[in-house]
Amino acid sequence: MRNGSVMSAALITATTTSRCLHAADGASDDPGREIRIGLIGCGGRGTGAINDSLTINDKVRLVAMADIDRSKCERTLAGMSRRHGSKVDVKPSRIHVGLDGYKEVLSDPEVDLVLIASPPGFHPSHTLQATRAGKHVFCEKPSCVDPAGYRICLEAHAEAVRRQTAIVTGTQYRRQVNYVGAVEQIRDGAIGEIIGAQSRYCSNGIWYKNRKEGVSDTQYQLDNWMHFTWLAGDQICEQAVHNIDTMNWVMGAVPQTAFGSGGRFTRPDDSEMWDSMSIDYVYPGDRVLSFMCRQIPGTKGDNGNVIYGSKGIAFIGAGSSGSRIVDRDGNEIWSMKGSIADAYKQEHKDLVDSIRAGQPIVEFRQTAESSLTAVMGRVAAYTGQEVSWEFVSEQSKLDLFPPHLDWNGDLPEPACAVPGKTKLI
Repeated sequence: MRNGSVMSAALITATTTSRCLHAADGASDDPGREIRIGLIGCGGRGTGAINDSLTINDKVRLVAMADIDRSKCERTLAGMSRRHGSKVDVKPSRIHVGLDGYKEVLSDPEVDLVLIASPPGFHPSHTLQATRAGKHVFCEKPSCVDPAGYRICLEAHAEAVRRQTAIVTGTQYRRQVNYVGAVEQIRDGAIGEIIGAQSRYCSNGIWYKNRKEGVSDTQYQLDNWMHFTWLAGDQICEQAVHNIDTMNWVMGAVPQTAFGSGGRFTRPDDSEMWDSMSIDYVYPGDRVLSFMCRQIPGTKGDNGNVIYGSKGIAFIGAGSSGSRIVDRDGNEIWSMKGSIADAYKQEHKDLVDSIRAGQPIVEFRQTAESSLTAVMGRVAAYTGQEVSWEFVSEQSKLDLFPPHLDWNGDLPEPACAVPGKTKLI
């Protein structure tokens, strides 16, 4: 269920019985204590996250796993066992399967830290429940796919602050040296006053899975989650949120309004995704970000950010392409290389280090704001209306999560947004 306020009795008990390592119950007494990890979601991103954590951190151990598909748990377990040996110790009784399998991880008193890599639509409630269970959390991006989920994220952030537990999120560019360096240069005035910006996340396509015979709507949509808005939020949320998060960071604010358009030309018939979207975000000070994301086979790829200033221009490239700043005559005045592989690992090191230091990082609000910025752009494009931050953060009633999710149940027929017909809710 989406309702973050509903918890099982087992999770309530876990809140008081867990051996979780945090400032309130012993982190400062034994900073070298082993941290035991539970993984929720064993697909590609979950496997990548646990591999990064086990690679970069000492005295950590994977002890529990959950996924709707047992075979994914078993593949990830086999791969991690081969690679990390004694850092992996998952007994058969700690492999949990099904829609409620994650609850078993959260109620396990041996689990200190949970890595949440379930489909994005589950991120708000999974994180809130993990925090209420006294666990430290790593949650993949995006934090939410609708305004209802955003509000749950804010509740989870506040709960983590109160409990002194960590929430670190999968926005790895915040920990990539050339991104950090570029933002520091901009803050120090290297390009003068920010006038405007351009950001693109344009690629060639995305995976799609054909429906198998005999599966329910729920089973099919969870297996093919990228293509359903309640689960992924469309490309702008699931993928391009990295660039939106970077621009919120650079601007030091969320945008005030969004106005945009887009469409679909190449998606499968039952996919709800658009394959292109262009949004003008207006930030405080009338600074306009021209943002575009696209997934169309055969088209030119472009992924990165350009920030225009009164004295110069900053280029912050995606992946490991580095950053550079030029003056208004085009002369390079600063540059820095960076590795995205290192950044993926650094977020897990920062998380574990903060737990051991008794100063847990809590950054869920920050990533939720970037995720809602992506939602704001999607809603503007889907409806054909201008959407304000005030509306999407405070007034919108949009809640995409099914009110009753049954593994064997039916779901509404997929419906693609049509500007002018899709309503602003």
